Amino acid sequence: MQVGLTASSDKTSSQECERSCHCKYDYHSPNKSAVFHSTVMSSSSVVYLLLTLISLTLPSTCLPSESSSTATENTHVATNGLPFPWSKLRLPNYIIPVHYHLLIHPNLTTLRFNGSVKIEIDVKNNTNWVVLHSKNLEITAATVLDESEANLFDKALPVLDYPPHEQIAIFSPTILTSGEKYFLYLEFSASLNDGFFGFYKSSYKTTEGQTRVLASTHFEPTSARMAFPCFDEPNFKANYSVRIRRGPSHIALSNMPIEHTVELDNGLFEDRFEASVQMSTYLVAFIVCDFKSVSKRTVTGIDVSIYAVPHKWHQTHYALEAAVKLLEFYETYFNIYYPLPKLDLIAIPDFQSGAMENWGLTTYRETSLLYDPDVSSTSDKLWVTMVIGHELAHQWFGNLVTMEWWNDIWLNEGFARYMEFVSVEATYPQLKVEDYLLDTCFAAIGRDSLNSSRAISCSVENPTQIKEMFDTVSYDKGACILHMLRHFLTDDVFQSGIVRYLRKFKYRNAKNEDLWDSLVNTCSEEDFTSGQYCYSDTQATKNAYRFVGEHIDLKKMMCTWTLQKGIPLVTVKRQGTKLYIEQERFLKTVQPSDPLWQSMQTGYLWHIPLTYKTSHSNNEMRHILQIKSDVLVLDEDVDWVKFNTDMNGYYIIHYDAEGWNVLIELLKVNHSAVSFKDRANLIHNAFQLVTAGRLTLDQALDLITYLKSETHNVPLLQGLGYLESFYKMIEKRNIADITQNLKTYILQYFRDVIDKQTWSNEGTVSDRRLRSELLSLACDLGYTPCLEKAKHFYQTWVTSNGTISLPSDVTETIYMVGAQDENGWQYLLEKYGVSMSEAEKCKFLAALASSKDSSKLLRLLELGMEGSVIRTQDLSTLIYTVARNPAGHFLAWNFVKKNWNKLVEKFQLGSFSMRNIIIGTTAQFSSKEELANIKDFFDSVKDQSSQLRVTQVAVENVEKNILWLERNLETLRMWLQQRLN
Repeated sequence: MQVGLTASSDKTSSQECERSCHCKYDYHSPNKSAVFHSTVMSSSSVVYLLLTLISLTLPSTCLPSESSSTATENTHVATNGLPFPWSKLRLPNYIIPVHYHLLIHPNLTTLRFNGSVKIEIDVKNNTNWVVLHSKNLEITAATVLDESEANLFDKALPVLDYPPHEQIAIFSPTILTSGEKYFLYLEFSASLNDGFFGFYKSSYKTTEGQTRVLASTHFEPTSARMAFPCFDEPNFKANYSVRIRRGPSHIALSNMPIEHTVELDNGLFEDRFEASVQMSTYLVAFIVCDFKSVSKRTVTGIDVSIYAVPHKWHQTHYALEAAVKLLEFYETYFNIYYPLPKLDLIAIPDFQSGAMENWGLTTYRETSLLYDPDVSSTSDKLWVTMVIGHELAHQWFGNLVTMEWWNDIWLNEGFARYMEFVSVEATYPQLKVEDYLLDTCFAAIGRDSLNSSRAISCSVENPTQIKEMFDTVSYDKGACILHMLRHFLTDDVFQSGIVRYLRKFKYRNAKNEDLWDSLVNTCSEEDFTSGQYCYSDTQATKNAYRFVGEHIDLKKMMCTWTLQKGIPLVTVKRQGTKLYIEQERFLKTVQPSDPLWQSMQTGYLWHIPLTYKTSHSNNEMRHILQIKSDVLVLDEDVDWVKFNTDMNGYYIIHYDAEGWNVLIELLKVNHSAVSFKDRANLIHNAFQLVTAGRLTLDQALDLITYLKSETHNVPLLQGLGYLESFYKMIEKRNIADITQNLKTYILQYFRDVIDKQTWSNEGTVSDRRLRSELLSLACDLGYTPCLEKAKHFYQTWVTSNGTISLPSDVTETIYMVGAQDENGWQYLLEKYGVSMSEAEKCKFLAALASSKDSSKLLRLLELGMEGSVIRTQDLSTLIYTVARNPAGHFLAWNFVKKNWNKLVEKFQLGSFSMRNIIIGTTAQFSSKEELANIKDFFDSVKDQSSQLRVTQVAVENVEKNILWLERNLETLRMWLQQRLN
């Protein structure tokens, strides 16, 4: 699943919109599940209910073994008042689903659906009970069938419902015998969900203004149970045969192609789909809509189709080209054919995350799939390509091989995030996607350098905890340690290792250690084709790799990166030809002088694959740091040494005073002596060390004075990004002299590069990205030539009634300048949403949220909450965007506090949207009063906030900002005065 863009680029207050995990808290679910329904309560039904009570005294062979002793001890009471027979959040493993036969009929007029499911089950232990998941479903019938599909009982079986665990239990008067084949048959109905999970309703308006309704699914991580009763855990893989009933004006889509369609007596059609491969419940998908599509076949015969609302059909062509190219790349790279006959990609008008990898039917937010060359920017094109690359990678990592449990979701998401870069770099090199990998790792470090971080592999149980696993740590840190590992092993060894992993565990589930085992075991192609998996006795001790003469236990090494939280700081001191290196845990909010320092350092040790270059080396040098400190000896005296070559490693480097001074001078005199990645890495490390109190701010600012000569956009934007983030935080604190001086310095120092930018779509992808960022910043800082140019474009566009095309890379900046005028803002609001692409809507919304009029900002937020003009899916981004505006800073936070319960109801606790809202509205608070305000609010909603680690992240971010200002405000004031004088 693609969770969307990082919410914040602020590098002092919130490196990213933190998406975090919680590992311990108990789950308290709303009691919203439907009560038990069956046939009319006859005397036979009463007997069955009495049997429910009697069953609690049956021998352990008749009950789930884990619960036989706890069912009467714990107070787990079903909605009908009877004891519920299972006490745990995880389902018992004594019944395994084999094949689901699912019938679904959504009514797009009444906005309800009904269905039935016949589940072939494999009984492992004798039992009277079947326990599975169901949430908000009205179960109208339940029974058990024998191997010949004959009904074992003449009456509907009782169903116990336990909403806190989202589970139901079906009682069988006859013991279900181990080794026998049975079918569980259930009928159910429910309303289409109003949110973004389960089986939910979406809608769009035609060009004529008519509202059309569709029904779509989103099940990851734990919402398949909202669409049909199921064993909703990733290790319960099964086959699925789906039937969908629909009207003649609609089409139905599911994971597999339609086998045939039957016309029913009532004017409905029933589409019957081919049986699926084995997969987890969260990957099942079905949609009923009236969309149009474009299609193309890959060289291996896979039919790829892109679906969208009819009037946006023309925006699907780029996605089709990219999907075909990327699918063909993955089949070659993984050396495993895509196993389904088709792959559909569909843009859903209402969609909370970025995209979802349902096997054979991937779903997307419209901005993540549709590309209009007339209005979409080069960044939009890159985003669409990367999201498609992400979801198609999941067809192998996640779908073919699935993590055993959600604690290892990084095996899905970390790989998919990293493969975005590998695949797009190979298929669309002109997009320069490698430039963005550094930003991904910078975002991960921003999260991981807080004590509220977590280990990549982290224990979770309940749905809220599971949702929080879809965060920066799983995605971005996961991608970065995989990049480090690939560089460490070499491309070929890494690729062959993950192919072994995919082949060994295909259609199965895997754990963290299974990946490392696959990478350290060597197998030949013949081993694979014969179905055998080799574990060579001839390998070095402990399956070790040889790394520059050192034997490395790869599994042990990688466990230091996945089973402990945080990121290492490596300190380098050079004395002659000797390099004294030492590692510790890098923390931004705790210093060695703090009482908590020692406890936060104890037990942390990484196996770090260090790389470095010197002034005299042509090749990269390597060393594994497996202990706290070590000494490296150079062959000769050198002028400088730079560690973490091209930032291929996931660690921070801190040099001694002389080491930093030499590097600062090197960048001033000959910055091209190190690569652009090394330059960006130095800038990032320096300012991270400033935040941690390990380097003075004036040293970091001196480091980036060379940027006037910088020709590559990555280090240039990295340095400018820090200056901009300082400006925004200090502006919000109303520190007038520093705000003005910092604005003056940025515009004076970077004036030449700003003035070189043209208001066009010309140039390379890198040129266009730089243009977009620089002109946006210049106009935001009130640079007169920029404002005049933007106003001219805006007035010309308004005069044409919005019919002329503006340069897409600077359209958002033009709209933002236009929105500062009363009439301009109102004009944009009136035009918003009228027959425009989602990319265009995003630009309009950003411009409207840039107004300095708080009443307008409040109106926007209210429109977002209401959901008709501004879609609910865009509300979290709108709140965050308003919060970044100095005029909306406190307004957004107060809006969140006032509407907290409504927001939780719309987006679900633990979701990316809620984390985006929490971090986005608090990210630039920087006073003790604001910190107290945040803590007080979280205390007032403690039943909910206590379940979330993101609240700890928000608090720690503000503490970090307070410390930064205390340490650096006066230094910044003096440095700016000296520079401007």
